[in-house]
Amino acid sequence: MIQTAAPVRILGIDPGSRITGYGIVDVDGSRLRLVECGVVQLSGNDFAARLKRIFDALGEVIGQHAPAEFAIEKVFVHRNVTSALKLGQARGAALLAAATREINVFEYSPNEIKQAVTGRGHANKEQIQHMIRVLLGLREAPAQDAADALAVAICHAHVSQTRRRLADASVGAGAS
Repeated sequence: MIQTAAPVRILGIDPGSRITGYGIVDVDGSRLRLVECGVVQLSGNDFAARLKRIFDALGEVIGQHAPAEFAIEKVFVHRNVTSALKLGQARGAALLAAATREINVFEYSPNEIKQAVTGRGHANKEQIQHMIRVLLGLREAPAQDAADALAVAICHAHVSQTRRRLADASVGAGAS
């Protein structure tokens, strides 16, 4: 009897200083299944309190769903350096939630994520939402930040699958 590997649970994060999206998928071979997605709404002017809220909320999600892997979007600087710094701090709070629970962390650029999910590195938010709905067989597209987080998780699933195939191919090639 051939034994198949258990599904891998991936938590994807779309960090933000006002809204942080999260999405959890189970990956079983080439099949993807939505576990949960949502957003952490952050309000108030106390930035340290917002960072703590990200850390605590993602800690709860991790505790409840026990993901094996954690994927997060990398920071990019567009025009506003202050916004990029705040985004970096929000990422830090999310990364700390994973690190304190000893979950492997993987990081992807926005273009890598869009390319993996839509086939275009410069896809817009609506295209991402549409593809998330299609890839996961959902009746409705998730909210933008949750869809972006699911896109991060799916990107990681695709990249991991490719890495495994390459590793298997190199092991097989070495045996010849």
